[in-house]
Amino acid sequence: MQKSYRVIKNILITVAIICVCFALCLIIQKFFKTGELIPAVFVLGTFITSVITDGYTYGIISAILSVWAVNFAFTFPFFKVNFTIPENLVSAVILIIITLMTCTLTAKLKKQEAIKAESEKERMRANLLRAISHDLRTPLTTIYGSSSALIESKNSFTDKQQTKMLESICQDAQWLSRMVENLLSITRLDSGNVNIIKTPTALDELIDSVLLKFNKRYPDTEVTINIPDDFVIIPMDAVLIEQVLINILENAVEHAEGMTKLSLTVLIKSEKAIFKVQDNGCGISPDRIKNLFTGCYANGTLISDKTKNNAGIGLSVCATIIKAHGGEIKAENVKGGGALFCFTLDMEDSEDEQ
Repeated sequence: MQKSYRVIKNILITVAIICVCFALCLIIQKFFKTGELIPAVFVLGTFITSVITDGYTYGIISAILSVWAVNFAFTFPFFKVNFTIPENLVSAVILIIITLMTCTLTAKLKKQEAIKAESEKERMRANLLRAISHDLRTPLTTIYGSSSALIESKNSFTDKQQTKMLESICQDAQWLSRMVENLLSITRLDSGNVNIIKTPTALDELIDSVLLKFNKRYPDTEVTINIPDDFVIIPMDAVLIEQVLINILENAVEHAEGMTKLSLTVLIKSEKAIFKVQDNGCGISPDRIKNLFTGCYANGTLISDKTKNNAGIGLSVCATIIKAHGGEIKAENVKGGGALFCFTLDMEDSEDEQ
């Protein structure tokens, strides 16, 4: 389906440019009473077609149509195709050569851009893998050390000490579980082989589910909710959007130093659902906003190596999920202190949402 769309798009572009060139030539012929500029107009049209469209086919088709148009409509004898005149034949050859050279140059530039983009993607993957490998050691060491100590020397610890060690094991295991969930989401969605299946989801049910899971992990953090009073249905993959909201809320708790207020607001405007998560913490360092959703940085001052990449990967997951839904996500600092995370979802489903 994607291939058919691109073919139709290229055909329409080619036809549109030829029609515009033909119209311009008619205007030039009528008002300026000259035909000297007409070949140049079609050369420009063919050049633009070769640059915009894919491959060589459409540029060559544009060149052939341009040669035919100049010869048929703007060269004596009018409304007859005549390539016996040397000027017409030379013009046709020159136009086709220009087209082939333009297409070749454009193909090389596109290939270089693709190689550059892939290299950057591989570099980011390598950095992410190194960061993950480093950060996984800390919780695994804690889990292994605490469990080994309990097995080998259980009677040497008091009940309070044993409880504290078990809590530490549980917390680190939960952290590892969330890390793996985030990594699996990134891998699944970045592969490009997954279809986001949107189902009509009630907004209040989504928010209730998010708060239920968030409060289990952070029972002492209160979230102020502001949503429309009306019954709102939004097409989405509810599990993935729930993960986005939880990741952003957790990121605020872990990294927004000095935070005393945390709010989740949902607005409906112009057939879009706008989700906003705002805190009054330390805000985001300006040099980190650009890379906030690439898995490199987290919101605010980083507490420790262990939490650093969990939050960063969480935000990368958020960006990947929202992009897959056809929405947008951004973050900014708020006047007076704090950070605001905002993402949008379409209120109407799309037939071929990827």
